Amino acid sequence: MYWLSSISVVIVIQACLGWYWYAQTPPEFQGPTTAPQKRMVPAADQLYKYLNFVQGKRLVVNHTSRVGNTHLVDTLLSLGCTVQQVYAPEHGFRGQADAGERLVDQIDPRTGLPVISLYGKNKRPSSSQLANIDLLIFDVQDVGTRFYTYTSTMTYVMEACAKANIPVLILDRPNPNGHYVDGPILKPDQRSFVGLHPVPIVHGLTVAEYARMINEEGWLADGVRCELYHVECLNYTHRDFYQLPIPPSPNLPNMRSIYLYPSLCWFEGTPVSVGRGTTRQFQLYGHPDYAAGTAQFKPQSRPGAKYPKHKGKTCKGVDLSQLDLKTLQQQKALNLDYLLDFYKTAPTALQASFFNKNNFFDKLAGTDQVRTLVQQGTTAEQLRASWAAELEAYKKLRRQYLLYPDFE
Repeated sequence: MYWLSSISVVIVIQACLGWYWYAQTPPEFQGPTTAPQKRMVPAADQLYKYLNFVQGKRLVVNHTSRVGNTHLVDTLLSLGCTVQQVYAPEHGFRGQADAGERLVDQIDPRTGLPVISLYGKNKRPSSSQLANIDLLIFDVQDVGTRFYTYTSTMTYVMEACAKANIPVLILDRPNPNGHYVDGPILKPDQRSFVGLHPVPIVHGLTVAEYARMINEEGWLADGVRCELYHVECLNYTHRDFYQLPIPPSPNLPNMRSIYLYPSLCWFEGTPVSVGRGTTRQFQLYGHPDYAAGTAQFKPQSRPGAKYPKHKGKTCKGVDLSQLDLKTLQQQKALNLDYLLDFYKTAPTALQASFFNKNNFFDKLAGTDQVRTLVQQGTTAEQLRASWAAELEAYKKLRRQYLLYPDFE
């Protein structure tokens, strides 16, 4: 097939022969051969590198799939491309669904396109849905944590396409938490949709880098290999800090919440609220019975949080919404004090019921060791030491799959 040979040339050895594709692209689709100095350009914005091959294709996208200020799907349709179907991960195609809310297949009212849910009765495309297609495109903004479910959706898409002999094209985007690596490595007995692979909580990879690791390490089910291609970002390195142009999900409203998310998400497996149902999601945390808290907030039903934890109750806790962004960037590690200090200062009754009985805390941590050490009164240094050796081994593995200069 012509398009396949073209992709294998331009995407895989793009640095050498990218000019060939550019020369064939109609003038109205041509962009600059290089982006302005220091300006990071996501792959989707580089239409001249992939536009010839999206005609009639199916896309895995959500509200973060943008070309400038316009949705990728809307952009492609405006340029005369035919898009067959859209697949939507958690939070939906237009990004308005709650975390964990089951999605159903529907017709997008704006475009009339069929939207197939990958976060409902099935989390991967079925064989019938993949019939008669020759390429699937994945373009979703991730935030660089193991428990953020977009990489799990990507994994299932790669598995389904590998079994159906359908290539996958990843349009890469910068990782806003790609400037460090930290956290325990996921253990096999804790695999779930909030963690499928033996990587730390903060994995330090872009989506395309992560896809390469999954594929080459044999982490797809039944040992299948996906025919995988990607378009890289321009002018991105893991030392850079990327300002997301749009919130990646309803409860990560700004960069402060994105930086705090890896250190606060442990609380999702406990009775502690992380501000869902407020305007400071993942920028504060608390509980109605937490007497040591100096900040107060009352969760209410809001878009993206229909049924927030402790709805209508006054929670007492800690407000992080005034933290300086540069300070958060310079930490380059999980802040373990939030979790440890809260547990140690919580009343006895709250400590006794601190870890939810559904073991969701262990799923988020990727191991039961974190919970055990917290219950034993561990220090941050001891907790970090518990995963240090495995983290070093992961860092060596990670370097094999980097597409961009590293932070070290």
